[in-house]
Amino acid sequence: MAGRNPHRPARYRRLRLRPAVPGAGTGPHRRRTGPRRQERSLPPGTGRGEADRASAAAAVKRIIPIAAAPAASSSAVPSGLPAPPPLSLYIHVPWCVRKCPYCDFNSHEAKGGVGAIPEDDYVAALIADLESALPQIWNRPVHSVFIGGGTPSLLSVAAIDTLLAALRARLPLAPGAEITLEANPGTVEAGKFAGFRDAGVTRVSLGIQSFDDAKLAALGRIHSGNEARRAIDLALAHFERVNLDLMYALPEQTLEEARHDLETAVAFGTGHLSAYHLTLEPNTAFHHSPPPLPDEDLAADMQEMVEEALVGAGFEHYETSAYARPGQRCAHNLNYWNFGDYLGIGAGAHGKLSSAFNIVRETRRRHPREYLEAAQRGDFVQERREVSRTELPFEFLMNALRLSDGFAPALFAERTGLPLAVIEAPLRAAQAEGLLHLATDRIRPTAMGRRYLNTLLQRFLSD
Repeated sequence: MAGRNPHRPARYRRLRLRPAVPGAGTGPHRRRTGPRRQERSLPPGTGRGEADRASAAAAVKRIIPIAAAPAASSSAVPSGLPAPPPLSLYIHVPWCVRKCPYCDFNSHEAKGGVGAIPEDDYVAALIADLESALPQIWNRPVHSVFIGGGTPSLLSVAAIDTLLAALRARLPLAPGAEITLEANPGTVEAGKFAGFRDAGVTRVSLGIQSFDDAKLAALGRIHSGNEARRAIDLALAHFERVNLDLMYALPEQTLEEARHDLETAVAFGTGHLSAYHLTLEPNTAFHHSPPPLPDEDLAADMQEMVEEALVGAGFEHYETSAYARPGQRCAHNLNYWNFGDYLGIGAGAHGKLSSAFNIVRETRRRHPREYLEAAQRGDFVQERREVSRTELPFEFLMNALRLSDGFAPALFAERTGLPLAVIEAPLRAAQAEGLLHLATDRIRPTAMGRRYLNTLLQRFLSD
């Protein structure tokens, strides 16, 4: 394509809206943070000179209050958190009508059809799972709930109503708590949306992906473009807060086709859009039998088109793949990116919980059958591990640096229990390379840092 910049970096792998970013040694249940492809080298002259490094180091000394670093320790116990971070709840529903060929989430086809899903048993197991975890989160308000999957909208209104009623009876939900439910356009109707709203759902996230019937068929989706449009209209008729998931760099997609999908989505007037680059993930049908995808340069053109078009339409590009109109940012995902806590219940769900003594990551039993069997024993957790103090800086930063606004310097200590001094050297190096902007009130990636996000994050990996 004429006019391409030969020095433009490779784009990043698809970053999914619904997270939990797992700690080392755990498998992701929702989202990834690394690049889609190997990044190209940084362009020549991007802050690599000794004079630039010295100048940047001096600037950091001037504007970033650095405390004395503690002695090295292999202890998993942070130096102490001043207060628990905000708490969210993630609930996983693992069934789908059909497993999409690109999907590596913990999702399972509903054998025997939707009617064969053991929703009563599963909701009972979710409630038991929550009750078993209550001692870990006792008396902590829950600021957001996210019901993801899989396809949670396969569950009946009665099942969602029972589940949310059980949550309210057992948890102190914060006033105005955001409660999101994911829905597939092929599994909703007006009555269901009205019922979900009456049950307490405040926000819906629709997996649109595309409005092009040929592209939807290539992705293995069960809905058509017209069904996607109808689902959006229904969602907007019942909810003030609606997110649309879109994908680009689809099989044989042109730039104009990607633009048409985006313009169609924007025209509905929803407050939030998530735009993801299709990637070929291991252990998926697409990985074993790759479809013809746009080349790297065309995919990069698509990403730039998405960014420019959405910002031009009044959206804030506040996170790697997330765009929101003012006041419409996703509170649940912001808690993830700010290294808040989240309890994860349901098959394969991940969680991160902090105490005065440590930060723990948990993984629930992955297969629905094993999870339901575990409910009989009250043994839901498959893996539980403490996050070591050497892992904490990178875990914090691979979340916080996804945000365009970055983070306040004080937040690092609040969420990790470690002084900012432990990352002083890589902060200086990243600023010298033009990847970070450092100020007394904010540490955030520059435009280059957002583009070369993986390179930026590598600066904070422990040796």
